[in-house]
Amino acid sequence: MRTDSTVYSARSAQSGGLVLAFLLALVLLPGCVTQQPGQTADPVAVAEQIRARFEQALPGLPLDKQRHYAQRLYRMTGAARYLPMNRAYGKRLVRRLNKAFTGLETPGYAARRAREIVTDYPTRTKKQRRRKQMLAAWGDIAFAKSLAFELVQAKSYGLLNEHDLPGYQRALDYLAAVDFRDFLLDADVMAIYASQVANLAYYLNTLGVADLRQDVIAAFRRQYPPQRDAKLSQAEYRNKIYGMTHLVIAASAYYQKPVSARRFRWVLDEFAANLDTILTRTKEDIYTGVGICFLLAGEGDDPAVARLRAALLQAFDPAARMIPAEHGGVNLNKGEHRNVLAIMLLAWPEALHPGPEL
Repeated sequence: MRTDSTVYSARSAQSGGLVLAFLLALVLLPGCVTQQPGQTADPVAVAEQIRARFEQALPGLPLDKQRHYAQRLYRMTGAARYLPMNRAYGKRLVRRLNKAFTGLETPGYAARRAREIVTDYPTRTKKQRRRKQMLAAWGDIAFAKSLAFELVQAKSYGLLNEHDLPGYQRALDYLAAVDFRDFLLDADVMAIYASQVANLAYYLNTLGVADLRQDVIAAFRRQYPPQRDAKLSQAEYRNKIYGMTHLVIAASAYYQKPVSARRFRWVLDEFAANLDTILTRTKEDIYTGVGICFLLAGEGDDPAVARLRAALLQAFDPAARMIPAEHGGVNLNKGEHRNVLAIMLLAWPEALHPGPEL
């Protein structure tokens, strides 16, 4: 594998250069690819159907969904057509961060914002209710975690500087004073928030605030050894696998660069050894992330990738032109995360595109 931060080895680029060309050539032809009876579905063609469906509806989706989709599709393709939504998000991001920087000058601001975030946290599902209760017990963490996320977003866009965000050092100093270690290594937090624990550990390292990555990985592996899998509930098992995918995805700076297969060999080996269980006990967005981990590590030729793609193709609803929810729902807002990951797994490019630099 090459060490270039944006280009994969030939082994990881099994879709070939035609993947990106095919996606872009069909941009104005939604629904033009139809699987014939008895014909094996083509992953790139299915990815294009999903892409066309979502991009038709994207302007009507919530702004955060637009940001999530456009950011990932830019990093997959480098296409200029995804820049306007990224730029619009960058402007919103700068406004929010400047407001936070000003707020941090006032004693008690962080605690108040944390309470507001917890109050507004959704409670539709049992998992959300558990997370809301957990965050309420950790003081400033809800705000500090959100601030770290937005600072990393700003850095990925080239905006974390005194010209675009004057006074940003104040926010970094605040984060440096927060006790993240106890939160990140807490077993109860890990049990319901493993993916966010992985994310936050990498945010802090990216910002130069603290390097708790190896501590988090060690704590994760102690809490979730393979021999415990059979005793985990479905929710716990999904939390584990999703957390493992995010350790890899976070290390890639969220699809901006490849990761070391050697460094994450324990993750990839466990995924490969337990693929049947993963496909049975998780759902589409989680097992799609598993496949993406192999691709980020330059192991696109691993048999696991073909099996995961096949499972995703089997889940595809040609009438809705999307991957439905676990129980069949085709709501575009709720399905954006699941479907943008599907596009990525089914049509992985030869090169990733950092940024975009704004």
